[in-house]
Amino acid sequence: MKPYPHTYAVSADASATGKVSVASPGLPVLETAPPPEFDGPGGVWSPETLLVAAIADCFILTFRGVSRAAHFDWVRLEAHVDGTLERASGVTQFVRYTTRATLTVKPNTDHAKAQELLARAEKVCLVANSLRGVRALEVQVRETTA
Repeated sequence: MKPYPHTYAVSADASATGKVSVASPGLPVLETAPPPEFDGPGGVWSPETLLVAAIADCFILTFRGVSRAAHFDWVRLEAHVDGTLERASGVTQFVRYTTRATLTVKPNTDHAKAQELLARAEKVCLVANSLRGVRALEVQVRETTA
């Protein structure tokens, strides 16, 4: 890992109407728009969905690192995150993030260890740690049948 601080550069470009182009050096451009809840067209990434996606992505990538350090083998991790946006104290903001994680492991895997590592990944996820709002983690560990 490179020493801190890390800097991530993103730019956005748009006209008075239509989609917003979001870009970062070396990455494909993303087209975004407001979500349907804010009268957007739907069917395209919005700042709100990108934020919640960043939490799910960070959780899985963090679990990879945590499990690798613990020498814990696993098959698949699915993370579904619900972000709740509300008006609080006169400000519209996300007030709650619920991560539902389903970890698939091989038979005879230590389920308690799996749950401990999932909780650790949620606790140290740098994206989630950078946000306001209550966080909740619900986990399910299941064994593969194949």
